[in-house]
Amino acid sequence: MFRIIKIFLGHPVYFVLYCPTNWIREDVIFFSQHGPFPAYLKRFHLSDSDYCSCGGIGTALHYATECIYTVSWHMRKPAPNFEQEWLKRVANNLVSRHKIRGIIKFISENRDLFRPP
Repeated sequence: MFRIIKIFLGHPVYFVLYCPTNWIREDVIFFSQHGPFPAYLKRFHLSDSDYCSCGGIGTALHYATECIYTVSWHMRKPAPNFEQEWLKRVANNLVSRHKIRGIIKFISENRDLFRPP
């Protein structure tokens, strides 16, 4: 993983710092939102619909907060203007990250369940 630092010296200067993290595959899939999510797959025409089979738009946030199929791992849904702050808190909370890992593993093992009708 890497961290981007933006500094203004008359014009923006970007530094990319590579630093080790303790994230595993499931963490990267959830926080990058590049995974088995219908909304992501539709962007690349790999799916006809961006809807989850429960009827909601199939984003990572949907599975973590709303989807009826992942209710065992649900977390409180953030207000739209606090979504980035929510993601930061979840990323830094080990219990929340265990829930995220459970969701991603469940989706990966049960892909047919999450296909739109």
